[in-house]
Amino acid sequence: MFKFDNQVVIVTGSGSPKGIGKTIAKTFAKQNAAVVIADVNAVGVEEVVNEIKAAGGEAMGVVVNITSEESVNEMVKKVMDNYGRIDVLVNNAGISQKVTVADMTMSDMRKIFEVNMFGLFLCTQACMKVMREQKYGRIVNLSSVSGKRGGGVFGGAHYSASKAAVLAFSKNLSREISAEGITINSVCPGLINTEIWKSLPEEDAKKVIDSIPMGRPGETQEVANAILFLASKEASYITGEEIDINGGSHMD
Repeated sequence: MFKFDNQVVIVTGSGSPKGIGKTIAKTFAKQNAAVVIADVNAVGVEEVVNEIKAAGGEAMGVVVNITSEESVNEMVKKVMDNYGRIDVLVNNAGISQKVTVADMTMSDMRKIFEVNMFGLFLCTQACMKVMREQKYGRIVNLSSVSGKRGGGVFGGAHYSASKAAVLAFSKNLSREISAEGITINSVCPGLINTEIWKSLPEEDAKKVIDSIPMGRPGETQEVANAILFLASKEASYITGEEIDINGGSHMD
């Protein structure tokens, strides 16, 4: 189960050493997928590609600015020139900012939405054209528990709003194209054990942990495992769904 032989998987934001994307990319590579490491960080892209290849996997790197339509279209062209297909898109790239609404500027708001929502839209639109021709595809979008409950972990109101927008966008798109063999789902991680979490002051960290029934942060691998399932052929009748990965800190 969950094998991705002969499948091509794009993971945006997977060139960062500090986030979830790198783990997602490596997880797909272990399941025999050809993984596209797509990130604005050229050094990080090269490093992750080399790590995957050193472990016996298949990967290519693309330096991309997901807020640029031209850059996104060029990414898709490079992938198609190299592999001839796109089976899975994981919209993982995202940014956050801790700021109150009182101190927030329009520049702050635009910057968050440019990456978290508009960049996701551009990547989705470009890749779904290929998927429609194939009559097959899997799109998995990274939202957040903050998008469901209005903050409470990291980031300001603009971050929460952008992640809520991802959920609504995903559901609407699933109604548009799921009949064409393409599923669109979202995952909503809560507190995950990344460098951001490790940088929290001890007192703040304890408050967050105390609010989680499982009493610990999640691991990046636990997020990657859920994404792997949603992107698999075994998840063929799941679309428009949002999966909580938060240790019980938010329950629907």
